[in-house]
Amino acid sequence: MDFEFIRGNVPLYVEAAGITLRISFLGILLSTVIGLLCSLVKVFKIPVLGFVVNCYIEISRNTPLLIQLFFLYFGLPKLGIVLSSEGCAITGLAFLGGSYMAEAFRTGIEQVPKIQTETGLSLGLTKWQVFLHIILPQAIATSVPVFCANIIFLIKETSVFSAVALADLMFVAKDLIGIYYKTDEALFMLVTAYLMILLPISLLCSWVERRVRYAEFGNSSAVPGK
Repeated sequence: MDFEFIRGNVPLYVEAAGITLRISFLGILLSTVIGLLCSLVKVFKIPVLGFVVNCYIEISRNTPLLIQLFFLYFGLPKLGIVLSSEGCAITGLAFLGGSYMAEAFRTGIEQVPKIQTETGLSLGLTKWQVFLHIILPQAIATSVPVFCANIIFLIKETSVFSAVALADLMFVAKDLIGIYYKTDEALFMLVTAYLMILLPISLLCSWVERRVRYAEFGNSSAVPGK
């Protein structure tokens, strides 16, 4: 193991990690918004939009991210739409993640007892107020484990972005291997970089899950003395 080579190329990985984190953050943020909107369409059974959302979820979940990136990067220019490598990466991650987030939110919403909706309406609240103040907070709490798993999954999926000439962590590793043939060193730094990104996120997610589990909305066992 050439530690001098590793030390000399750490700045490249630091810069690539910054790109990976920025794209991950934007992609996950957009996928969360898309997922929430899609889950609302499915839960409230909006006729035409419901069909569109179902088609989107099936296409997104049943096609590889790499194929989606190729369509964005090589296919859209044929239609006159040109996206940068970073734009393709963010769009692709949001497109893939939105479908997973939609199912996570939908499951959380459906787990909230219907009696709570009926009670809120009987108190004079509108359907939107019931959803916003009663259903949504509980749905988000219930969805936390799946939501956290999706975040880690999407960050790991960024490893394919080098296919569209994005200088992320995988791109740097492949570049160093191709130039210097330092396979062990390049892969060691790649694994280390992903661990440094994912391990803190995984620990944070575990902590959040425990906090939510202790809260347990609507669960009488969470009340002291019961």
